[in-house]
Amino acid sequence: MSNVTTVAAPVRAVRQSEKTHREVRAFNGLAHIALVFWALVTAGPLIWVVLASFKTNTEIFLGEPFALPATFSLETYFSAWDQAHIGRYFLNSVVVVLVATAGTMLFGAMAAYVLARYTFFGNRVIYYLFVSGLAFPTFMALAPLFHILKNMGLLNSYVGLILVYIAYSLPFTVFFLAAFFKTLPHEIDEAATMDGASHTRKFFQIMMPMAKSGLVSITIFNIVGQWNQYLLPLVIMQGQGAEEKWVLTQGIANISTQAGYHAEWSTLFAALTMSIIPMIIVYAIFQRQIQAGLTAGAVK
Repeated sequence: MSNVTTVAAPVRAVRQSEKTHREVRAFNGLAHIALVFWALVTAGPLIWVVLASFKTNTEIFLGEPFALPATFSLETYFSAWDQAHIGRYFLNSVVVVLVATAGTMLFGAMAAYVLARYTFFGNRVIYYLFVSGLAFPTFMALAPLFHILKNMGLLNSYVGLILVYIAYSLPFTVFFLAAFFKTLPHEIDEAATMDGASHTRKFFQIMMPMAKSGLVSITIFNIVGQWNQYLLPLVIMQGQGAEEKWVLTQGIANISTQAGYHAEWSTLFAALTMSIIPMIIVYAIFQRQIQAGLTAGAVK
């Protein structure tokens, strides 16, 4: 009897293992199908926009949606860059986003570091004030924001737009980096203090290099968010001479409005393609750093 039991136990274990493997394979198959479907849903509109940027209006509306254009001419891109002034709007966006992102990361990282590593009266209150900005809808602040900037003389100026971008991005930056700075080892911080390092030196030379993955991740998120922002520049960049200071989203919206009358759809899709490609390149270059930054806190 004992021999039968001894033989049956491994058999049951083998059967259970085979059942588990079958379930894992089935789950992996379903997961891959879902990922393929999601990739098609996400990439399909992007591919259509890129193809439409090379087509004529007749091909866009009467041809097959994903058919190749008759000719791959860059004429629509040159038209969008020069005649539609997308080149100027593109450079405006680059300048505004670079300065605003740099300011956001500097002030956000310093605030998050202090709130995460130092204990003082009012620490939690200040932290929750920052975090509360995440629950405040942007459109509710447009009217008071307009009057504040008007009284400060910052309407229709890059300075006003950059300051608003920084304020708009700080809540999530502080929220993300405060949690990240908490995961860094305190032993290195204490060793630097014993060696006589000042608070500023500890932050810039020790803590920031250690938090590189988190800083890169939130930097990319801020770049994408500010690059795609439309409501804030629409409110701030208005008035006499505002068109020359428009950012890319305003320029594309203007082409879209004109396309309703002049039917310059290929120019619109060319402008959209030029606005999408930089963000795809940025994400492709820093993909590993983004993933490392998002998972570092969980691993530690």
